[in-house]
Amino acid sequence: MKRVISCVFALLLAGSIFFLGGWAAKVRRDVVIDGVEVGGLTYAEAGRCVREGLSRTPFVLHTPAGNFTPGLVYTDDLDELLRHAKKGGEYHVTVRRELPDAEAFVEDVCEKNVIFPQDAKLAFSKNGFSYTAEKEGRWCDFSASLSAVLEALRTGKEECSLVTRKWLPDVTEDNLRMRTQKLASFSTRFDASKTARVHNISLACERIAGSVIEPGEIFSFNETVGLRTRENGFLDAPVIVAGEFVSGTGGGVCQASTTLMGAALRAGLRITESRPHSLSVGYVPPSQDAMVSRYSDLKFVNPYPFPVYLLGRTGNGNVSFEVYGMPDGKRYALESVVLETIKPPPAEVVEGDEEKILRAEKSGMRSECYLLVYSEDGTLLSKKLFRRDRYACVQGKVQVVPVPPVQEPSPLPI
Repeated sequence: MKRVISCVFALLLAGSIFFLGGWAAKVRRDVVIDGVEVGGLTYAEAGRCVREGLSRTPFVLHTPAGNFTPGLVYTDDLDELLRHAKKGGEYHVTVRRELPDAEAFVEDVCEKNVIFPQDAKLAFSKNGFSYTAEKEGRWCDFSASLSAVLEALRTGKEECSLVTRKWLPDVTEDNLRMRTQKLASFSTRFDASKTARVHNISLACERIAGSVIEPGEIFSFNETVGLRTRENGFLDAPVIVAGEFVSGTGGGVCQASTTLMGAALRAGLRITESRPHSLSVGYVPPSQDAMVSRYSDLKFVNPYPFPVYLLGRTGNGNVSFEVYGMPDGKRYALESVVLETIKPPPAEVVEGDEEKILRAEKSGMRSECYLLVYSEDGTLLSKKLFRRDRYACVQGKVQVVPVPPVQEPSPLPI
């Protein structure tokens, strides 16, 4: 009612102007636009009256980061309707919403909604693996979002949503777990009562655990474990020197190197340096041992296009190593063959105050070890000679109590 009154008042005022001036352009009589009678008003007056009641539809863009309200420009066809309105006609104004530089607005909103994905992470230490799960990201589809905004404005909608897409990380936790499966493990037994030897084996094992071998990288036992000296933490224990067991610093470490080589071979790693002991050992079959010293090393290379990881531990009379990485679909095994047994010479006998074995005799041998490769279904793919060795025999040494000489009886007197 107020709008009608105001526009009637404007009409009366316009009539006065008309009679006074006679030149002002006016709307034809009895014209109604959007329910407002504007007949007889000037174009400017009619425009003000009608635009007071025009509905300006708001617009909100919904996004995951919040709602955004752009600065819209509203335009209409009222001026054209006023100029072409016919007497007694009823008309409706078409209001248009425009978004100046819509591309810049959508681009800015898109930037505020981007979340970069986070790859899963892997941590590896002597205690094993830990994984941090990946986080999914989000990106904005600029073209689809711009089209959605412009279409919503064109069709008079009050809202629309930003078009976003999932942004998946390149590396997932499942990927990492696939790359860190157990390839092989190997263990050997030791006498837990020999504490110095156990200490040396455990120390070597601890220093190897947590090692990562990159593709094409060579692992060196000596570089990883360090010199077997007292300053480096090792104790004195029996070692094999020149075919005999004698006391030496770091005794027992060779069992760690031998066990590690067993795991490496069964994981498909390529051995580039290994040597046998001068005597055969009891904790692995012949030609499967790896003697290490200041001058002899155990080395192997990672032939795979992915890292491999080493874990090792001792306990309950066992030393064991595990190798992790991406399986190649093959299984690796070892086969030892004794070619000849070499008997030791007769034992050396010495006299003493009691009978005992001073050195146990030990047979020598010639032996070979083969590396067998099987397919996933168990088919033998290859059998290759890994090493051919000769182990010395050990002459026994025993101590005997000498037999007292037999005394001749004294002659009887005549």
